[in-house]
Amino acid sequence: MTGVQTCALPIYQNSVLAPLNQPGGEPAPRVASLQRGTDREHQRLLAAFGGEYRAPQVKAELEAIIARLAKAGEGQIGTYEVTILNSPIVNAFALPTGRLYVTRGLLALANDSSEIASVMAHEIAHVTARHAVERAEMEAESALVSQVVAQVLNDPTTGAAVQQSSKLSLARFSRQQELTADQISVRNIARAGYDPYGAGRFLVSLGRNTSFRAGQQGGGDKKLDILSSHPSTPERVAAVTNGARQIGAPGLGERDAARWLGVIDGIAFGDDPADGVVRGRRYLNSALRIAFTAPDGFELEAAREMVVGVSNDGSQALRFDSVALKAGQTLESYVASGWIDGVATAEVQSLTVGGLPAAVTSGKGADWTFRLAAIQAGPRVYRFILAAKGQNDPERAMRALLDSFRNLSASDAQSVSPLRIRLVTAGAGDTPASLAGRMASTDRPLEQFLILNGLDRNARLTPGQRYKIVSE
Repeated sequence: MTGVQTCALPIYQNSVLAPLNQPGGEPAPRVASLQRGTDREHQRLLAAFGGEYRAPQVKAELEAIIARLAKAGEGQIGTYEVTILNSPIVNAFALPTGRLYVTRGLLALANDSSEIASVMAHEIAHVTARHAVERAEMEAESALVSQVVAQVLNDPTTGAAVQQSSKLSLARFSRQQELTADQISVRNIARAGYDPYGAGRFLVSLGRNTSFRAGQQGGGDKKLDILSSHPSTPERVAAVTNGARQIGAPGLGERDAARWLGVIDGIAFGDDPADGVVRGRRYLNSALRIAFTAPDGFELEAAREMVVGVSNDGSQALRFDSVALKAGQTLESYVASGWIDGVATAEVQSLTVGGLPAAVTSGKGADWTFRLAAIQAGPRVYRFILAAKGQNDPERAMRALLDSFRNLSASDAQSVSPLRIRLVTAGAGDTPASLAGRMASTDRPLEQFLILNGLDRNARLTPGQRYKIVSE
């Protein structure tokens, strides 16, 4: 149901979908038959998506939902193993072997059991269809998984894009295949006793979240959208809603919002501190034990060992990352060699930043003026790039940036805590704006509050009902 987003990413894995109970079909693949090669792919996927997120209560609930879907699947569902990925992106996908993956970012977006059941049912539909696909296709997919993950892990830029924008795409499937998987999902969650309209509600939230992220990224790249390889959201919503209507009127089946919200209460939201977090204009990385503050007017976006930022008027851009020096290479010689193609650098100046040796220089490209800085911490070099359009020299902004750079103490690093989904109970006078005002360190809190809770802009809160906010 997602397309790696990119997010928003970021992919529902698909295949040619055969009808449920197709005569002569083989049983769905089972985890018990996984080969060693699949286990290696599993480890690579964990590495690409931030590892496994340990949330026993959430995992138990997902397993219970899958078991319920299996019981209603009339022998075609099989046995599955679900893994929660430690990634803020909105994504879910499945391997033909029966491994299901869902990110914590997606879990936070669901508002009741029927919505998350529709995600699981959609992914399961792709797996069950594999009985009609030749073994060679499975092998081809395996090779594709290996290829894209290797790309992610070997290319820092690509890897960061995956983490923040869900750019990884394990497979591309036809629009009709996605629509068919949606329909199978609706039917199966209804057979399992869930509200079949949950699929439509979740798709609406997906679409709104995608638009929100695109706005954060200055319009965004549609290729980075979780729905990029899927039919348009309105088309999918219309299709699943029509499918639900064929089953019955709204109000049919369980939603059990209270149960699902109770399960996800407290799960991490957004960036992992080990990968670096953004708090306003400030960036903190508990693993690297560093922190800095962007110049005034910048918005930052963090990824694993990389930060990018753009000024509000779009006239300046910032990038931070790290590299390893070659044996015998000095910091000054590294900076003098230049690391931006097509940019001629000026004389290198040595200085101290945050108690560490550093070197700075300037450069000019065809349309941009650059300030480059490198800070050495043992064998690692932290790199800053500030670019300004035209002839405007960002020297002052670079100076402020370097002045803000510091090493975090062990206690300071430990104090960098992730944001979490928290539940709050609406009072008689509460509005979406008043609860959104309790959101911590989030951009456009009201809009994010509405998306997280599946509410429109004119929504009125129900006193006594619990709603999701983002807080420390």
